[in-house]
Amino acid sequence: MKSTDRRIALITGGNRGLGLQTARELVSQDIHVILGCRDYQKGTVVAQSLRDLGYQAEAIALDIADQRTQKAVYDYLEKEYGRLDILINNAAVWIESTTASSPLPESNRTSTLPLEILRETFETNFFGTVALTQKLLPLIRKSIAGRIVNVSSSMGSLTLHSDPKSPIYSKKFFAYDTSKAALNSFTIHLAHDLRETSIKVNSADPGWVRTEMGGDGADLDIVEGGKTSAWLATLAEDGPTGGYFHLGKPRPW
Repeated sequence: MKSTDRRIALITGGNRGLGLQTARELVSQDIHVILGCRDYQKGTVVAQSLRDLGYQAEAIALDIADQRTQKAVYDYLEKEYGRLDILINNAAVWIESTTASSPLPESNRTSTLPLEILRETFETNFFGTVALTQKLLPLIRKSIAGRIVNVSSSMGSLTLHSDPKSPIYSKKFFAYDTSKAALNSFTIHLAHDLRETSIKVNSADPGWVRTEMGGDGADLDIVEGGKTSAWLATLAEDGPTGGYFHLGKPRPW
């Protein structure tokens, strides 16, 4: 087993976009980051680029929709480190964006959305994330101060979706939105379950960020996009748990 005083963080979907930017934020705070990647080869290249800058980083093969890779990750962490201090559930899919005619169409396709898209979205964004968290929780319990960050979205806010004055009121992506609302529910329930421990569980809304998923028309650059997850991953002992935040401010559920 490797001996290290550094905190150990696993970021799913960590080799690009928001996951990679969050990794950059954490390694700059002397945290050892493990990038969970579906494409392991690409992940190793990214991890090496961080090491070339003097940071502690590595990649591991992880498809959160495949529980066999989840077990392999658990086995590796248990053998090499014996614990996990930070889990950032960042990996997600937005299948509707690839089937729509424009990045943010005004039309609401709930009545015609194929169930296959709904199931595939939930398999990654919700079921896979819950399964991975449950799998790794015994290792997080061994941390002095475990932190779990579920990367959600403003699109998961039922309050904002139901308010005609909200900027997202006309943006309805049934599969993606409801998967993030379900993830928020997981945050609330898991935080309550772990309320007597030192583990903190929170949902992060990174904002609408200019990434491959968010598109070029998004409001925030990638640097701003990584700040919320990094903040929640490094909360002090008196920090919140069971909350939903964007850049340090609460979001309405």
